[in-house]
Amino acid sequence: MHGTADIDRSHFAPLPRPTNAAGEERRTGVEIEFAGLTEDEAAHLAAEVLGGEVERAGPRERRVTGSVIGELKVYLDTAYRDWHGRLAEAGLDLARSLVPVEIVTEPLLHDDLPALETLREALREAGAEGSQAAALYGFGLHLNPEIPGETVEDLAPVVTAYGLLEDWLRYEDPIDTSRRILPFSDPWPRPFVDALAQAEGWSLADLTASYLEHSATRNRGLDMLPVLSHVDRARVAEGLGGSLGAVKPRPAFHYRLPDSRVNASGWRIAYEWNRWVTVERLAARPDLLDELKARWRAHRRDVFSTIADWRRFTGNVVASQGLAP
Repeated sequence: MHGTADIDRSHFAPLPRPTNAAGEERRTGVEIEFAGLTEDEAAHLAAEVLGGEVERAGPRERRVTGSVIGELKVYLDTAYRDWHGRLAEAGLDLARSLVPVEIVTEPLLHDDLPALETLREALREAGAEGSQAAALYGFGLHLNPEIPGETVEDLAPVVTAYGLLEDWLRYEDPIDTSRRILPFSDPWPRPFVDALAQAEGWSLADLTASYLEHSATRNRGLDMLPVLSHVDRARVAEGLGGSLGAVKPRPAFHYRLPDSRVNASGWRIAYEWNRWVTVERLAARPDLLDELKARWRAHRRDVFSTIADWRRFTGNVVASQGLAP
């Protein structure tokens, strides 16, 4: 695997732009999906390893308050989790074969992230099951790094870097078959990456319009709708048919691509974090980013060039340019 195999799993690398526009450290929220444990079991396990108290927040939702990394939400990840009655209980118990339990953190400082490995290992030892444990377990690990700022100069380089590296991220260490079949983390359409590779002098409105034209859905490996609706709620709502629907505006990239491999002994959350840092490292090198944009345009003009060719090329760039932590 070009570049992927060299990514460090032992530590959480710093972001190349560690602070936001206000000069404060950027924070990151994390969401971990899994099966094999109930929300109650998972919440008590989290409190055992991270400290805090478990509170009941609903029939199938718990809160862990006072942990070393702040409050955790732990719930069955379905809109129907608050349903009552014996029929609802039976249906939701049956749904556990497909619907994950999810642990959601507060936005964390960089120094808080290693505590997640302690939680991950405890989940694994307790029998939590990730995306590779069953054919229909399309479970993910979602990272929500705070954006460095709200200007097009802050956002467009990261969006472009992700678009150019997505094939490498997606296929060099392939996501689970279930997640490729299910629509929740689909790739960005090629025409959108084309637009990013051709863009010059874009405004934030241009970036938003192009994203809405090509990718007006939450179901992407990198879902930009939360960020774009945070900076221009009215434009995004209009592009989605007049309403944001389930989109929650927030100043954070919603990186949905990684599998949740909590039952795999060699998997680390730091590995997935460092793959994201690779994207931001490319974004922080404008000359290299411009070179890759030109190479993408040539790749798209070459009728004989394949996804595998682009994946190998970008993997070599990641490795030779020291982009991977």
